[in-house]
Parts: sequence; structure tokens; C-alpha cells
Amino acid sequence: MKKSNTKYMITGAIVLLALLIVLLKYWEYVSNPWTRDGRVRAEVIEITPRVSGPIVNLLIKDNQFVKAGDVLFEIDPRTFEVALERAKANLDQTGDGVLGLENKVEEARAGVAMSKTSIQQAESAIKELDAEIETNLAEYERQKLLIIRGATSQKVVEQAKVNYDVVVEKRKGAVASLIQAKASVRRSQAILANNEAILGELGENNAKLRIALAAVKQAELNLEFTVVKAPVDGYVTNLNLRIGSQAVANKPCLALVDVNSYWIVGYFKENEIANIKSGDESVVTLMSYPNDPVEGEVESIGWGISQNDGSTGFELLPNVSPTFEWIRLAQRVPIRIQLKNKPKEMKLRIGTTASVLVKTKN
Repeated sequence: MKKSNTKYMITGAIVLLALLIVLLKYWEYVSNPWTRDGRVRAEVIEITPRVSGPIVNLLIKDNQFVKAGDVLFEIDPRTFEVALERAKANLDQTGDGVLGLENKVEEARAGVAMSKTSIQQAESAIKELDAEIETNLAEYERQKLLIIRGATSQKVVEQAKVNYDVVVEKRKGAVASLIQAKASVRRSQAILANNEAILGELGENNAKLRIALAAVKQAELNLEFTVVKAPVDGYVTNLNLRIGSQAVANKPCLALVDVNSYWIVGYFKENEIANIKSGDESVVTLMSYPNDPVEGEVESIGWGISQNDGSTGFELLPNVSPTFEWIRLAQRVPIRIQLKNKPKEMKLRIGTTASVLVKTKN
């Protein structure tokens, strides 16, 4: 009888221990959310040429590793070399044209200065002639008085009159010269203003020179863009280019997986994320490396997922999927995980699956 009781007690203890283990495992599952719906992600750089042209040199193979700065392929540079030479020639021609305009501006300024000098000379001559007219007029009046008294001769009087008339005529010529000089100044100033408007600013700030110089720089850049280099360390993926293929500007032609950007996305049920916070430790088990779990850390939690219901469908009416009222499926929210201390021999590949366990602090 005692043996039977002992047997029952041992059995009961084993059952209780099993139940305790199950409860502990369930509590661990509830406290530390876990999902098998994890994916390896990484930044994929779309290599996009900046210029169009046939590929003449292809230095990469599919799935090859490249370092930042390595040449991926080269586009035929001949068209862009010609464009650069044309831009340089245009810059030289523009420089010569600007220099010619600068000379014209200087000539116009010299013309304005000469015209202003002519005005000063004419005004000075008029002042001198006014003084001489005053003197000659006084002498002529004096000689007329002397002739009445018989103190001079008629010839002297007539000569005084001639001297006065000559100076008056000279003054008229000087006035005409002043008017002509002022008109010349206005013409010279108009020519100067026109030449300055055509020329624009002097030196390197001249708009024509800046445009021509910018064209040279653009041509140099386009020539430089014929050599396409890797912007980051990574793997060339799904390469379909061949020598002779046409590269099209601003159209992606191959993908480069950034090896320094891998992360894991775990999709957790919405009723499991309440206690998950940024910084929580995690354990990631890749399906390709089932025996090598890797430590990780929660970086962030997604703030939204795409909604199917309500999207526009036929005749602009909303799409609404049928549901079973007694079944309510939990949505899955993406959580971003950064790996820590990943073994060097472990190769991550975008899209491969993983199991993710988050160790919450509750």
C-alpha cells in the first residue's frame, strides 16, 4: 500500500513540475514576445548614371563585393570630351568678347573725359573773350570820343571797331564750340552707358564670363560622370549590364547592397508590443544559421502599417474585405532590430528569414 502511495506521489510531483515548467515557459513567452516572422533588411543603393551613353568598360560581376570608390563601369567619354573642348573654346571666345567690350567702355570713358575737357576749354575761352570784348569795347568808345575832339584819326577809330567786332565773332565761335562740346558729352555718355550695359560687371563677376565658366564646369562634371563609382562598401546584386549596354541618365541600372547597413525587422502581433521599448535586448536566430543566435537591440517600433480596407477600388468605391465576426486576427507591427557582435563569418542576405525574441524589462 505504501509503495502505491509513493508511486502516486512521485507521479503527482512530476505532473506538478511539468505544469510549473509549462507555466514558466508561458510566462516567459508572454513577458518576452517572440516571432518567427523576421526578415533581414539592408539599404539598397540604386546606382544611377548621371549621363547617358554606351558602356565601354565593365569592371564588376554579379554578386561581387566592391569598396566605396571602386569603379563599377565606364561610359563612352568621347562625346563629353568634345563637349568640354567646345565649352572651353566658348569660354575663350567669350573672354575675348568681354575684353573687347571692356576696351570699348574705356574708349567711351575717354571720349566723355575729352568732351568734358572741351567744355572746360570752351568756357575758359568765353571768359577770356568776354574780358577782351569789354576791353575792346571800352577802347572803341574812347576812340569815338577822341575823334570828336580831334585827338585821334578816323583810321584808329575804325581799327578799334574792327578789333571789337573780331572778338565778338570769336566769342560766337567759342559759344558754338561749347554747345558742340556739351552735345559731344551727351553722346559719349550715351555710348558709355550702352557699352557698360552690354558688358555688365567687370572681371570675374561678368555674367557672360560666369555663364561660359559654368558651362565648362558642367562639361567637366559630365566627363567625370562617365566613370561610375561605388558610393559605399557593398555587394553588386542582380547585374544585367553588358559592355555596349546603353546607360540612361537618372535611370537606375544596378543595385548595390550596403554591407554596413544590415538590420532585422521582426513583425510582432499588435497585442505583444505594449511592453516593447527602444533599447530592449533581443535574440535573433537566422534560419540560415539556426545554431548561432545573435544578440540585438530594439532600435525603433513602426508607427503604422498599410490598410487594405478603404482603399479605392472599382468605380472609385472603397475595397472592404469580408471578415468572420467570431475571428479577429491581430495585425503585425514591424520592429527594427540592430544586431550586436555579429560573427564575421555570418553572411547576411536581404529577405532571408529569422526568429526574433525581445527581452522586455517588465
